[in-house]
Amino acid sequence: MNARPDSAGGQIAHLLASELVQPVPVEITAFVTGMIGAAQPMGVLFYGSALRQPDMDGVLDFYVIVRRLSDWPAGGWARTANRLLPPNVEYHELPVNGRTLRAKVAILTLEQFRHMTGRRTLDTTIWARFCQPVRLVWVSGPDAADAILGCLIRAVGMAARWAMALGPREGRADEFWNALFSNTYGAELRVESSRKRPRALVEGKEARYAALLTAAWRADGLPFDQHGDMLVPRTDAAWRERMHAGWWLRQKAGRPLNIARLAKAAFTFTGGARYIAWKIKRHSGIELPLSPFAERHPLICLPHLLWSLRQAGFFRRKQQPD
Repeated sequence: MNARPDSAGGQIAHLLASELVQPVPVEITAFVTGMIGAAQPMGVLFYGSALRQPDMDGVLDFYVIVRRLSDWPAGGWARTANRLLPPNVEYHELPVNGRTLRAKVAILTLEQFRHMTGRRTLDTTIWARFCQPVRLVWVSGPDAADAILGCLIRAVGMAARWAMALGPREGRADEFWNALFSNTYGAELRVESSRKRPRALVEGKEARYAALLTAAWRADGLPFDQHGDMLVPRTDAAWRERMHAGWWLRQKAGRPLNIARLAKAAFTFTGGARYIAWKIKRHSGIELPLSPFAERHPLICLPHLLWSLRQAGFFRRKQQPD
C-alpha cells in the first residue's frame, strides 16, 4: 500500500495503512481463509466491536469486497438484491482449532464501496463505519489493497466533513467526532444508545481521531484555526446551511433504508436461521433444533419454530440484554 505521509492526504493514507496491517489473532485469519474457500474476493475487512474488544465466543464482523458480485458464491436472486440494495449479509460458522467461530459477513463490490463512501450517497452506514479502525485480514494483491485503502480514505474524508458541519462552533477533536457519531446513530435504525455508544467509539483513541480530523480538513480545503486542543472551523453560514440541508435528507433516508435492508434480509440473509438459533441458545439456554429445510426456508417454518420456542418456555423467561 502506497502511503507517504508528506501531505495531508498522505498523512491519512499512512495512518490508515498502518492500521490495516496490524496483526489479528491467528484464529481470525484461519476463519477467513476457510470462509473464502475457492471464492475470489479482492479483500476482507475486519471491523466493529469484535475488533475493539475481541470475543471469540461472540460474533465477528467482516466486509468482503469483490470486483463483481459473481466473484462470491450466491444465488441469482441474492445477487440481484445486493445490486439493488447493498450490502447482502450472511452468517457463517466454522470450526477453528477445536472451537466454533461465528461471523456476520457483508458483501460489497468495489464500485458500491466507492459510491457509499462518496459525497453523493444518502446512506451514512458505510462511511460512518469505515472511518473507524479496521483490519485488512485478507487481500488478493497490492492493487486490491490500494483500491480498498482509497475507499477508506474517502470514508474518513466524508466523516470529517460532516463532523465539521454537525459539530460545535469550536471544540476538541473528540467533540466533533462525538457529534458526528451521535448524528449517524440517530439517522439509522440502531438498538444502541445514540448518546453513550458514540463516546465509546472515540474513547481511548482520541489521538487517532484528532490526527485524522485535522488532516482530512486540510486535504478537503476546509478552513479552521487551531489553538492547542481547540479547533475553530471558519466556514461561513451559507456552507453550514447547505450541509445541514444535506444532512436533513440523509436523516430522512436513513431509517427507511435500514428498514428496507431488514426486510430484504428476511429473504437473503444466508445462514440467518442458524444465527437466530445461536442467539436464542446464548441468551436463554434453549436449543432450537433446525432441520436442513428450516435452515433453507426459515420464513416457511417460522410458525413451527415459534411454537417450539413457546413449548420450551422461551416467552415466559426474562431475557437478558445482548
